[in-house]
Amino acid sequence: MTIHYDATHALARVDALHTALTHLVLEGGDLQQIAAEAADVLGVGVLLTSTDGRERASALSDEARTSLTDARLVDVTGRIRVERVTDDGMPLGVGEVRALRVAAGGTDLARLVCVRPDGPISEEDVHALERVAIVAALLITRQSAVSAVENKYQGDFLRDLLVRGAGEESYVEEHVSAFGWTMGRPVVVVVAEIDPQPRDEPPASREQRRTWQGRFSAAWRQVSHALEPGIPSVDFSSEVVTLLPAAPSDGADETWPGSGVVRRVVTGVAGDKGGGRRSFTVGVSRVAADVSALPEAYAQARRAVEIGRRVHGSGSTTYFDELGLHRLIALIPDTGELRAFARDVLGPLADGTTESANLRETLQVLLDTNFNVAEAARLQFFHYNTMRYRVSKLERLLGPLSSDPHLRLDVAVALRVLEVAG
Repeated sequence: MTIHYDATHALARVDALHTALTHLVLEGGDLQQIAAEAADVLGVGVLLTSTDGRERASALSDEARTSLTDARLVDVTGRIRVERVTDDGMPLGVGEVRALRVAAGGTDLARLVCVRPDGPISEEDVHALERVAIVAALLITRQSAVSAVENKYQGDFLRDLLVRGAGEESYVEEHVSAFGWTMGRPVVVVVAEIDPQPRDEPPASREQRRTWQGRFSAAWRQVSHALEPGIPSVDFSSEVVTLLPAAPSDGADETWPGSGVVRRVVTGVAGDKGGGRRSFTVGVSRVAADVSALPEAYAQARRAVEIGRRVHGSGSTTYFDELGLHRLIALIPDTGELRAFARDVLGPLADGTTESANLRETLQVLLDTNFNVAEAARLQFFHYNTMRYRVSKLERLLGPLSSDPHLRLDVAVALRVLEVAG
C-alpha cells in the first residue's frame, strides 16, 4: 500500500511540475524560470547549457557549483564538461550529477544538468527531468525560430555596414538602437572562421557543418554578451564577425589595441576545446575610430584570417598590424606570378621535397641571424662544420648570399611568398 502511494505521489509530482513548466512557457517564461521551478520542486541543482556545456540558465547552490569544480567538470572559462557525464550519471562525492539531452525533431538543442551533492538522483527524479527537458526543448525551439529571424536581419544590416559603408546617419542609428548595440566608439573588427577538417577526419555532411557553424556563432554571441551586452556579433554563414571595444581591458598594457579584450573572448569561445568544439582561426583589424571606418577594418580582419591561417596554421589569432611584408604580398592577386617569382629566386629550394624544406629552414635561420654561422649552428643544433657545409651548398644553389645584401633581400621575400602562396 505504501509502495502504491509513493508511486502515485511521485507521478502526481511529475505531472504537477510538467503543468507548471508548460504554463511558464505559454506565459512567456524563459530558461531561467524553468531551471528555478525544476530545482525548487525536485530539490536539486539544475543547469541548462548549450550542447557543448556553455551555461544558459541555472538554479544551483554554491555547494553544488563547488562539487562540480572539485570533480573537474568545469573548465577555466566556466564551461561545464558535459561530455564527461554519462547518461547513467557520475558520482559527485556522496552525491551524483546527470546530464540529459534536450532534443526536438532529432536535433540536439541543449543539455539539462542535474546536481545533487548530498545523495543519489532517483529514477523518479530522472523521469521528472525528462519532462523538464521536453518543456525546455519547446522553449528553445520557439526562441531559436525568433532568433533566426533576428540574426538574419542583424546580419544583413551589419553586412551592408561593413561592405557598402554607413549610409544615412538616421538609418544607422535607428537599427543600432533597435538591436541594442553599442556603436560610435573605437572598435576592432574580429573575423572568426572554423578551420577546415583535418584530412584524417571523415568528411562532414552539409547538415553537420551547419550545426557546427550555428554552435560557433552562438558561442561568440554568448561570450561577447557576457563581456558587454551591446557588442555586435553576427553570423555571416561561413564566418562570425564581432565588433569588440578597442580600449585596453583592466588598464593592461597591450601589444595591439584591444588585444586584451580579443584574448578574453577568443579564450572564452575556445575553452579547453571539449564538448565537440571545432578549431577556429581569428583575424583582427586595426582600430576603426567610427562607423565610416568599418568597411576598411573588415577587409583588414578578413585578410588577417586568410594570411594568418597560411603562415601560422589553424587555430591562430592574427592582427593585421603584425602581417608585415605578408600584407604587400597578399595584395598581388596572381598567385601564379608569385610562385614563379619564388621559383626564379629559390630554384630547387622551392620544391616540396623534405630536403628542400630542410634547406629552407636553415636558410631562414641564417637570414634571421644575419648569416652568423656560429649562431645559426647553435640554433639548429648543428656542428659548426655542418653549418658551413650547408652555407656552401646554399650559395652553390642561390649565389653569394653571405656577401650580397640584395640577393639576401630577394631570397627573404621569396620565402615569405611561399608562406602566402604555397
